[in-house]
Amino acid sequence: MAFLHHQNQHASTGQRLTGFARYTEVLERNIRKYLFTNLMTILGFLPFAIGSVYAILSSSLLVMLFAGIIGGIFAGPSLSCMHDAVFRSFRDAKPRCFRDYTLALRQNWRQAILPGILFCLLLGFDIFMAMLFWWSASFPGWGTIALYLFSILIVTMCFSTIWPQIVLFEQPFLRSTGNCLLFMLRYFPRVLGTALLQMLYWIALALFLPWSVVLLPLTGFWFILYTADFLLYDTLNNSFHIEEQIARAYPEQVPFYEDDEAWIRRKQQTENDDAGSTARKKS
Repeated sequence: MAFLHHQNQHASTGQRLTGFARYTEVLERNIRKYLFTNLMTILGFLPFAIGSVYAILSSSLLVMLFAGIIGGIFAGPSLSCMHDAVFRSFRDAKPRCFRDYTLALRQNWRQAILPGILFCLLLGFDIFMAMLFWWSASFPGWGTIALYLFSILIVTMCFSTIWPQIVLFEQPFLRSTGNCLLFMLRYFPRVLGTALLQMLYWIALALFLPWSVVLLPLTGFWFILYTADFLLYDTLNNSFHIEEQIARAYPEQVPFYEDDEAWIRRKQQTENDDAGSTARKKS
């Protein structure tokens, strides 16, 4: 993965990088954290996955309903931790795998249960509908397929802006939903693009099952969520003032930037102070 090599030719500005340089910089610094959190997210989705498989094998929509409810209780908090890991890295917070995960889980699990259940119920319904199309003796029709894909697209667009609010703000779910609708209307092209990107990713994995299962520990949730959240982050930050609110509440988490010259001067001053302290001790 050569694109993960540190691009230090931009490091002298003393500012955050932009574009693809920023994408690879954050990814390189936090890749271990993403892989760890991705593994925990996969474990969180196991109850839903097992219930969905049983519902398909038994052709029971009722079983899928229970799988969505029970699975969502575990999937919601684990998915919120994945988003939390991504958004912490966008603020240039120091990556701490286990500590950040336990902190995110403790802070977000209550707020994440309801959207997790709703998300898994809708996802389970979409999975069951796909199996009905597969079992059908005749082709369901292009209009039906288009309506089905459109419903998935709308759900993906909504949750692309709901999950960031779950992990960033303590507010009722209805307020997050209202903010989601307003955000979608104002930035429709950007939200639509990120939702289509996520749909293509998951459809590609679904089409190549069961071989694509081996990719889940490597790319799984983190890669597409990192990419989608990266594309939305500046817009979300400008709309909800994410970093401004966090800086007021937690000033110790504000990142510190300096250019190369300032770093050299500070380093030299530190070395001079250390040398002076050593000389005084010897005398």
